[in-house]
Amino acid sequence: MPQPDHISALGTPDPATLDPDLQAIWAKCVEKLGFVPNVYSANALRPQRLRNFMATYSEIMLAPSGLSKLEREMVAVVVSSANRCYYCLVAHGAAVRKLSGDPELGEMLVMNYRVAPLPSRQRTMLDYAHKLTTALHLIDEADRDALRAAGLTNEDIFDLSETTAFFNLSNRMAAATDMMPNREYHRADR
Repeated sequence: MPQPDHISALGTPDPATLDPDLQAIWAKCVEKLGFVPNVYSANALRPQRLRNFMATYSEIMLAPSGLSKLEREMVAVVVSSANRCYYCLVAHGAAVRKLSGDPELGEMLVMNYRVAPLPSRQRTMLDYAHKLTTALHLIDEADRDALRAAGLTNEDIFDLSETTAFFNLSNRMAAATDMMPNREYHRADR
């Protein structure tokens, strides 16, 4: 059975009515990806918030960091799995498949990241991201010490925490709007 056809339960604006800067982003997405990510279309309901979302996403996921792009995508999947966020599991699971070249890794992270054969550093990072998502009141210095012992700097711990927090916010907005992932993500890099 296919997923619902809507992008967002709250609707999306007609792309022709978007400001020129956003229309240019739509065109660039179509040129590079072949489609506009539904998260952009859903967030376009509030154009300035979409701009803020894109800037924050770019800073967290693409800026220089001691965390690799793959590690940040892995965090996105583990957080989204804990939150059962359909949109982000599909979209970021596809990113993990692409970046890792491993079609099974994304599925393991979606279902139960603990079954994935990961290096100690990544296991510790994902344990922390999961705990920060599901039991944030229990985070303490022992958690930060474990990350340091796994080789993360204080700046890396900040980046890991911010990535985790960003996807907790994103997951909640996706759930609140019943955002559907682009169907292209389901087939990507399999």
